[in-house]
Amino acid sequence: MNQEAFIAGIEALTKRDRDLAAVVARLGYPLQWQREPGFPTLIRIILEQQVSLGSAKAAFERLNDVVVELTPESFLSLDDAELKAVGFSRQKTRYGRELAQAIVSNQLDLESLEQLDDDEVRKKLTKIKGIGDWTTDMYLMMALQRQNVFPSKDLAVSVAIKEIKNLATRPQKEVAETIAEAWQPYRAIATQILWHYYLN
Repeated sequence: MNQEAFIAGIEALTKRDRDLAAVVARLGYPLQWQREPGFPTLIRIILEQQVSLGSAKAAFERLNDVVVELTPESFLSLDDAELKAVGFSRQKTRYGRELAQAIVSNQLDLESLEQLDDDEVRKKLTKIKGIGDWTTDMYLMMALQRQNVFPSKDLAVSVAIKEIKNLATRPQKEVAETIAEAWQPYRAIATQILWHYYLN
């Protein structure tokens, strides 16, 4: 999904959903969230699980400061104390090592994911302990730039839907997915409009 496709998706969504249109009218177009495909991005997304973006970014920067280049091999060279000092919990240390070992042992080929459809990418990634649907959704959206992914378990998404749709409570996964059906095939772009609202 290039910038032109991203803008076309926003324009299509704002024509069919007045609530998303109101967000864009008030706040302008959202940024297109883009990250390089590969191991560092997946590690960063693991760090972002259930914490603020700011604290995850700080930990990711500290991680990059303690290795010459962030690769599966350099990650595996760090011991528990070093990873704890960076900001990894015991659980995320285990998840990071599971991912790194899967790549080093050729169980997982991240480059090949770019050629697979969304469901196949999900099957490959969720085989790794610590990588669930949310982490896969983030990777599909930001690294692989898939335009119809919808992270229905994302907190910011549920908060934004509740507020822009004037719901009494935050929507559960099934309700959020039902609402998002109207946004196909641009659900990832709708998500970035929702994030834009939430962050502002």
